[in-house]
Amino acid sequence: MTVDRPRVDVFQFFATAENLGVVTPPELRFEILSELPIQMAEGTVIDYRIKLQGVPMRWRTLIDRWEPPVLFQDTQLKGPYRLWVHRHEFHDLGDATRVVDRVWYRLPPLGPLNAMVHPLVRRQLDQIFDFRARAVRQAFMAGAA
Repeated sequence: MTVDRPRVDVFQFFATAENLGVVTPPELRFEILSELPIQMAEGTVIDYRIKLQGVPMRWRTLIDRWEPPVLFQDTQLKGPYRLWVHRHEFHDLGDATRVVDRVWYRLPPLGPLNAMVHPLVRRQLDQIFDFRARAVRQAFMAGAA
């Protein structure tokens, strides 16, 4: 997505853990369990609670790369996926910023069900990131970010 704000502002918005609730679809009932405010840095661990398909789950991530204002990366330590690595990249476009989300994931071992479940998970992830793009733009247009 492209956001019409300088990279430092956009990075700061994403680096503020409390904004995760703003950019997460309400049906996931996202809740940060870690004590707020969270000081983001390499080595920071954040605990959350979400609901996937109505099933409550705890999720723990580690910030394992922190390179402001260029990128940061969180890796799931505990959660619904066998593997989850989410890299947030911020590319300077002058007065605007291109935000690139790269996600590497593996589903838990479900045997032959993986082939049936993966398209559903992929569709849900696409919907989550589409919501995220709209929510980020709205936050910056509203001046809240």
